[in-house]
Amino acid sequence: MSTFTQQFLAEVQQVTAQLDVAAIECCADTLAAIRARGGRLFILGVGGSAGNAGHAVNDFRKICGFEAYAPTDNVSELTARTNDEGWPSIFAEWLKGSRLSAKDGLLIFSVGGGNLEKNVSPNLVNAIQLARSVGADVVGIVGRDGGYTAQQATACVIVPTVNPVHVTPHSEAFQGIVWHLLVSHPKLKLTQTKWESTK
Repeated sequence: MSTFTQQFLAEVQQVTAQLDVAAIECCADTLAAIRARGGRLFILGVGGSAGNAGHAVNDFRKICGFEAYAPTDNVSELTARTNDEGWPSIFAEWLKGSRLSAKDGLLIFSVGGGNLEKNVSPNLVNAIQLARSVGADVVGIVGRDGGYTAQQATACVIVPTVNPVHVTPHSEAFQGIVWHLLVSHPKLKLTQTKWESTK
C-alpha cells in the first residue's frame, strides 16, 4: 500500500510532467519585455503566495536586474489600507500610489486567481483591472482553473490539479518552481548565483 508521502511525491511528479512549457516560455518573454522597456515589476499574492512574492522580489531584483516590489512586504501600509479603505482595494490603491503605467507589469501568485462573484481575492482582481486600464502587462502563476488572472493575463501558467485535496500546497509550491525557473532562464538571468559560482 502506498504511503501518503509516496502519493504526495507522485503527485508532484504528475504536476511537473503536465506543466505547460509554452506558457512558461510566454511568461519569460513577457517579463523580458517589461524589463527591456524599463518597466517595474509588482509581485502580488495573499497568504502563502504573499510569502512567495517577497522571496521572488529578491530573486527578480538580484538575479535578473528588475526594479521589483511586493506590496505585502510593507506591513504598515498594507494594514493601514486594509483598515481605512478595505481589503478589496489594497493592491490597486498601492499601485496607484506607485503610479503604475503601461511600462510596468504585475506578477500574480494565487491558488484561485481571483473571483469577484465568489469574493475570492478581490484585491487581485481589482489590481489586474487597474493594470489592464493603464496598459500594463499581467503575468500569472496560479492554480485550479486560474480564475480572473488566467482570463486577463498577458501570460499565465496554471499549475495542474492532479488531486483536488492538494490544490493549495501544489499551487504554492509550484509558484516557487516556476519563478525559480524564470529567474534562471537565459532570457532573464543576468547575475550568477553564489553557490553555483563558488568552487
